[in-house]
Amino acid sequence: MGAPAKKATGGGEKKAPAKKRKPRRKAAEPGSIGLAAADVPLERAAGGPLAALEADLERDGAGVVGRYREPFGGNGVVLAALPIAMVEPTPYQRDASKPHVERLAGVVSKIGRYLDPIVAIRAGEKKYLTPNGNHRLQAMKMIGAKSIVALVVPEREVAFQILALNTEKAHNLREKSLEVIRMYRALAKEDPRPEADHALSFDEPWLATLGLCYEERPRFSGGAYQSVLKRVDAFLDEPLPKAYPHREKRAALVLELDDEIGRIVEALKKRGLKSPYLKAFAMARINYLRFVKGEMPPFEKALASLVEKAKKFDPEKIRQQDLAGAGGPPDEEG
Repeated sequence: MGAPAKKATGGGEKKAPAKKRKPRRKAAEPGSIGLAAADVPLERAAGGPLAALEADLERDGAGVVGRYREPFGGNGVVLAALPIAMVEPTPYQRDASKPHVERLAGVVSKIGRYLDPIVAIRAGEKKYLTPNGNHRLQAMKMIGAKSIVALVVPEREVAFQILALNTEKAHNLREKSLEVIRMYRALAKEDPRPEADHALSFDEPWLATLGLCYEERPRFSGGAYQSVLKRVDAFLDEPLPKAYPHREKRAALVLELDDEIGRIVEALKKRGLKSPYLKAFAMARINYLRFVKGEMPPFEKALASLVEKAKKFDPEKIRQQDLAGAGGPPDEEG
């Protein structure tokens, strides 16, 4: 996951101290963590959240296969076959990749077996959401399956842990950012604690900023600004509903910078200069933050300075050979 949350007060963040080398994490002794294998099986209980969940599953027409303690934290999990029509992905996550779904459907049909349960939470009567397994779910629906096997957990907060749980297909920056800002708005209603309290769900503070940018401009090239935002963006120490307008203001500043960088890129193209990294090149030329040692300027001051530097940038001074060493993420806009 990302670095520990950097808290802030009011509408801004605390100034980040100079980076310190992280102590090397001590390796755990083999076989020292979690439950022993014999302690994982769990008998059906007469009461408690797991028993209530099993009763709900049975009322919904699901087939309860069993229950167990997951071996790391000892939390109770129900293994169940869910009617597939009742299962949907959480509404915050990325859209399923059609080619990936088709490949999965083809493999399941070819081998005649489905062996990889999804993770699910019960979201209401005859309604289940999966934060981890949308491609598998859509593949099973594509081939006409009646049911799907799921690891059903009683804790609803698992639905917001998409980035931590979803490992079946790596996220790109756009997908990750959009998931974060969608979760942000949902959590602002359901669990309006400060941003830093949701660090596990959001992963990094700047993903929320980029998410708003991608919503405004679907072909936005977030990778060009990622290194800058990593340095100056931080979690806000306000409840999510109050922090959200500050996120919008930060996104607006990034988009203003994107306008100026776009102007530079167009000017370079008109001069016949070619590179798949023009945005990254332009950003590198104006990014004074990489030379700042120690404390970074506040977000708003840093972005305003970058905008001014971009406005003063003279594309006429750039030659094709200057682009030879350009690197970074290729421009997403094409």
